[in-house]
Amino acid sequence: MDLQQEQWWSDFQNDENAVLLDVRTEEEVSEGTIPGAVHHDFYQGQDFLNALENLDKSKNYYVYCRSGNRSGQTCLLMNQLGFENTFNLVGGMNEWEGPTE
Repeated sequence: MDLQQEQWWSDFQNDENAVLLDVRTEEEVSEGTIPGAVHHDFYQGQDFLNALENLDKSKNYYVYCRSGNRSGQTCLLMNQLGFENTFNLVGGMNEWEGPTE
């Protein structure tokens, strides 16, 4: 599900079952990340798929990338793998105005 930044961040903060998932490259991550995010690089092919399959399907995933494209694709992929609750950050880090580290 695509969510605008304000709702995405608010929902994440109020969700006791939430996991932040960053699907950007190592280089992008080095420029700053949202605190507490788990990182798996979208461009790692089979390794990326394996990493997704090893995640806890009972959690709610708040997914982001640089622009919202890869994270949107990741949410679709995760839904196909049996994840019920995935939330894409529209605009990604390009438009992020929340905390970073």
